[in-house]
Amino acid sequence: MYTSKISGLGYYVPENIVTNDDLSKMMDTNDEWIQERTGIKERRHIKKGDGNSTSVMGVKAAKIALERAKLTKNDIDLIIFATLSPDMYFPGGGVRVQDMMDMSTIPALDVRNQCSGFVYSLSVADQFIKTGMYKNILVIGSENHSGGLDMTTRGRAVSVIFGDGAGAAVISRSESKDRGILSTHLHSEGAHAKELSLEGPSTEHWVPELIEENPKENIPYFPYMNGQFVFKNAVVRFSEVINEGLQANNLSATDIDMLIPHQANLRISQFVQKQFKLQDDKVYNNIQKYGNTTAASIPIALTEAWEEGKIKEGDLVVLAAFGSGFTWGSAIIRW
Repeated sequence: MYTSKISGLGYYVPENIVTNDDLSKMMDTNDEWIQERTGIKERRHIKKGDGNSTSVMGVKAAKIALERAKLTKNDIDLIIFATLSPDMYFPGGGVRVQDMMDMSTIPALDVRNQCSGFVYSLSVADQFIKTGMYKNILVIGSENHSGGLDMTTRGRAVSVIFGDGAGAAVISRSESKDRGILSTHLHSEGAHAKELSLEGPSTEHWVPELIEENPKENIPYFPYMNGQFVFKNAVVRFSEVINEGLQANNLSATDIDMLIPHQANLRISQFVQKQFKLQDDKVYNNIQKYGNTTAASIPIALTEAWEEGKIKEGDLVVLAAFGSGFTWGSAIIRW
């Protein structure tokens, strides 16, 4: 059985910066309120006419990752595309990336696991590599949240949190037995699906019904989040799945060189950091600059941490995510 490793990383975020003060002009909120509850100072939003979309941003991140992996598009055997905000209801973003990058007729797989989408995608790629089916896999997490947020006071609890962007990783076959992705761990609990959800338009609640109902509150075509409930579950599941990964590899929290948590809320990351007694230089957070970019958050943060020299050869890197579904997961990587 082979080992899989991350051979290249890249990310892209739109140039348009939206600060908390900018949002205060659209809704009843302010910089202090947002920072106190989320840690976010600004985020990036696609600007109409800038040429970006979920798939376009994914391509931009992917090209950087490929260059750093010293590979070309012809070396890729499979695309795995994670997003909750595809360009179209169908088909998914993976085939659009395949077309935009003028790749051969390789398979393209879409993963719809929201905030844990990148970890789930990494796990799928890891299995394909380990079994010998594929040699190089392109994994992308990309989100265009700004295209579907309620940018009014009614939607502020959700809308101030999310930003746009994309991150990509090339997962490649390796002969090393003690380096690369050591293990991945995935879970879900659908009983809480509606606590963080977007119910329509969907086949259960399609456009004519939405037009007829036209409710003033809890509009189903905008995201809904039970913030306190999500927070309470997130801190528990983050800790559980990180411990699960460490125990599976006979490791402990003291072995962690870098923890990259999904950038859901700075308070959640700080809570988890405290539980594992990790110093500040052992945890990477960039939610302050980008907000929550869902499936893109881990690959963006992982790329930045690597670019800044905070991840070195031989380091133990832990990725962990929790989000809508509920779904959660972790990946234990020896760099």
